[in-house]
Amino acid sequence: MKKIFLILSSIGLFTLASCDDYLDQQSPDELTSENFWRSKADAESALAATYSQLECAVDEWAFAEVKWPVEAYREDINELGSDALNYQNWVELSTFTYTNGNSQFTSYWRINYRGISNANQVIDKLPQVPSAKITDEDRKQIEAEARFLRAYYHMKLILNWDKIYIRNKYVTNESDLNIPLASRAEAWDFITSEFKAVADILPAKQSSDKTGRATSGAANSYLGFSYLTRAYEETAQKQTYLNEALTAFNKVQGYDLVKDYVSMFDGTTKNTRESIFELQFSETTANGAFYRNALHYWMAAAELGGWDEILPSAMLVNEFKKEGKIATTGNYDSRLYSTIFFKDPYFNDADNPLVLGTTYDDKFGDTDKPVYRKFIPSTQEKMDQEFTAINIPLMRYSNVLLMQAEALNELGRPGEAIPYINKVRARADMPAMIGTSGAEVKAQIEHERILEFPLENFRFYDLRRWGKTKEALDAVGRTGFDAAKHNFYPIPLTELQTN
Repeated sequence: MKKIFLILSSIGLFTLASCDDYLDQQSPDELTSENFWRSKADAESALAATYSQLECAVDEWAFAEVKWPVEAYREDINELGSDALNYQNWVELSTFTYTNGNSQFTSYWRINYRGISNANQVIDKLPQVPSAKITDEDRKQIEAEARFLRAYYHMKLILNWDKIYIRNKYVTNESDLNIPLASRAEAWDFITSEFKAVADILPAKQSSDKTGRATSGAANSYLGFSYLTRAYEETAQKQTYLNEALTAFNKVQGYDLVKDYVSMFDGTTKNTRESIFELQFSETTANGAFYRNALHYWMAAAELGGWDEILPSAMLVNEFKKEGKIATTGNYDSRLYSTIFFKDPYFNDADNPLVLGTTYDDKFGDTDKPVYRKFIPSTQEKMDQEFTAINIPLMRYSNVLLMQAEALNELGRPGEAIPYINKVRARADMPAMIGTSGAEVKAQIEHERILEFPLENFRFYDLRRWGKTKEALDAVGRTGFDAAKHNFYPIPLTELQTN
């Protein structure tokens, strides 16, 4: 939820000041961390500042240039586009030649910790709001959302770094900064306890004026994801964590799959019944508001008017086509057409021009160059805008279904997993999966997760969870990956210098 409220920067971290022999008089109209917390509106503004750090969406230009290079360039399903080769710090992420001075994951680290700091400030200062200015129910929900976000930011960090600092209190003096790195078990304990604590407090559905804010469904989805990830890391307790994951996933109720897959990613729909947690953007510019970004240029190929920064790999295209044209439509898996523009009669129908209002050949000529359709606006007019406002689904119900299937299969219950897989396949117009054994179900889950989530950046975490990262990257010729060095990023140099 990028910038739902207008007042964001004013309630970032308040800095502490000290006086020596100088006038020690506080300006009565200067906001500080002590006098800011006067009403529910102030608390909501502080919470908005906490949401504003989500997914590094802190700048309209840099948004894409931090999140996707850090998360997506290391995946076997993506390749760098021609323009990306001009940015050495991006290339290093793809070739696994980075050092701890890489600017992109340094920004990723800093922004997530800023979100944690903002959340801690909300949790710490919320009790200062007079009871006459906020109801107990509102206070409880604001705190629950702040704790959800604190857990979310820690989760993003532990997914990308082997060890992290657990920041569970608002920093008020220098001694608070000097803490040791936590073990992965300690970090997961903190994250899961936070998600679990707020899951029953957060509402099942937010009111229309709070669209995009955390819900119980989001808390349980990420709780389940955390336990599923942890189950593979701590094998001695794998069954316990898998059962915890299932318990959480089973509480994710009230969602369904959207038939029109591409509509969730081209701006034509937002916050659908499939969306559990979604990053919010808006075209509105009223009162100087700016809730847009340049993601469409970053995602789009040059032939579509974009910058040519990221492309689907041949491996991804082949995985989509692997089962052949067996969909009920007579085509390949329908997710292929929603995710990628490629040379195919489907995209060369002059009576139904789907490539920004024209045909594939009109855009690409004789070239057969698969390019991403996902996160590209639905029209050329929208594509030509300097900024766009397509929402970014962060957790979808299809993900919960496939994670449920994975947990069940790992528990030795493949028969119970198959219906969840088939539900996801049915949305893509694909027939029921073939096979019933645990190995067959596992292979099908791996296949479905590749096709379901391109550019949603779960692939690297999936591969690492399954212990297949090196194998997958070697298979596409990216032999620079060394699991011991590259399963996680190194702690940024700037952090080492200042801590």
